[in-house]
Amino acid sequence: MRKLFWSIAVLAFSPLMAMADDCMDTAVSQTAMDNCARQGFEAADKQLNVVYREATGRLTDDTAVRKALVAAQRSWIAFRDAECAFSSSALGEGSARVMVNLGCLETLTRKRTADFQAYLDCPEGDLSCPLPRRE
Repeated sequence: MRKLFWSIAVLAFSPLMAMADDCMDTAVSQTAMDNCARQGFEAADKQLNVVYREATGRLTDDTAVRKALVAAQRSWIAFRDAECAFSSSALGEGSARVMVNLGCLETLTRKRTADFQAYLDCPEGDLSCPLPRRE
């Protein structure tokens, strides 16, 4: 059942990712490239929210671990935003700054999604896994 869920989730977001890639191929202005980068980040953020909800959903019986997860995610968002602001800061107010910042946000968000996916797929008996297995 879990594999079916993830297969559906991946298929649901694949068109969004493809649209962002196609968008950048046809963008002819910086504003258009910024909009494409925004689409890519928004698609990545939607994927992250799917796996985050799945992770928090597994912790309904363990409020201490759930609170730790929520705190970690809030801290991660603050880190991500600060890191991307830093990574694009050399551009000042240059026209590419928005696109570079959004590209960074997308990259880090996809990495965080992969981290959550690893938590969700922990093998049985893995003592370092903070999430219970889905039954």
